[in-house]
Amino acid sequence: MAKEIGFDNEKYLKEQSTAILERVKGFSDKLYLEFGGKLLFDYHASRVLPGFDPNVKMRLLQKLKDKAEIILCIHAGDIERRKVRADFGITYDADAFKFIDDLRSWDLDVSAVVITRFAEQPAAKIFKNKLERRNVRVFTHRFTKGYPTDVDVIVSDEGYGANDYITTQRPLIVVTGPCPGSGKLATCLSQLYHDHKKGI
Repeated sequence: MAKEIGFDNEKYLKEQSTAILERVKGFSDKLYLEFGGKLLFDYHASRVLPGFDPNVKMRLLQKLKDKAEIILCIHAGDIERRKVRADFGITYDADAFKFIDDLRSWDLDVSAVVITRFAEQPAAKIFKNKLERRNVRVFTHRFTKGYPTDVDVIVSDEGYGANDYITTQRPLIVVTGPCPGSGKLATCLSQLYHDHKKGI
């Protein structure tokens, strides 16, 4: 009996890359694209969707690499609590280093790491220093004042404006993180706020 295929990787790569590049054309300068879920070794998806390549998202990034930069977000509290990824049994800070190395093995690079909700946590400071010793650009974003209800403060120089601006060169900025709550969306919104202030 032939195994039924539930996912067409080549169709996914063709349609996603075409759709993303079309969206990039619709913006004069930058498109921030939040990439959720696992970029590598997504064995859960491959169990649910027969035929799904667990690394298909990385293959997609490879197709887009001339246009894209990757920003990795990690929550300072997850570093401090030594939160562990259930699938690999390693802490999120160790996973970040592994992710950077894995990307390099795919001929991709992390443009920057953002430590979100940073409040001088000792473990987060050590993590930041380790990254900087490896010549990785590191930015810190503190808890956003007024978040999540006071929109007037959030969308102001006291809110998103208080975050470091991450300089990027390419038109597509892929923002990812090891888990939900990493600060991916807040990082995108913070960047958009700064871009707006710069007249973009």
